[in-house]
Amino acid sequence: MASFILQVPRTVRCFPVSASSNGASVSGSQSGGNGGPVIVELPLDKIKRPLMRTRANDPHKVKELMDSIQEIGLQVPIDILEVDGVYYGFSGCHRYEAHQRLGLPTIRCKIRRGTKETLRHHLR
Repeated sequence: MASFILQVPRTVRCFPVSASSNGASVSGSQSGGNGGPVIVELPLDKIKRPLMRTRANDPHKVKELMDSIQEIGLQVPIDILEVDGVYYGFSGCHRYEAHQRLGLPTIRCKIRRGTKETLRHHLR
């Protein structure tokens, strides 16, 4: 019979998140102070999708995602850029639409903070 050793880190990193008037916000030091992304559930209506109309989503892929989300939940959070308390989504279009069509109020997001210049870069 095989033996396994489980090593547990000595410190646990917390990702502080607090509620705000715009649905959610990331506060304090993120990822232990290194400014990395945090994972939170955001209300769908708080996410701006400025490039949503550039192409249509594949309906078959959306349906498959809906079935998967209903069965096992969302496995990969969508990427969100937060600029001055506003949340922008540029990817995860099929996952976002699947959540909308399922009538789910929130979606798991990986939030990165950015500047207005970062936002302008994404909008080009």
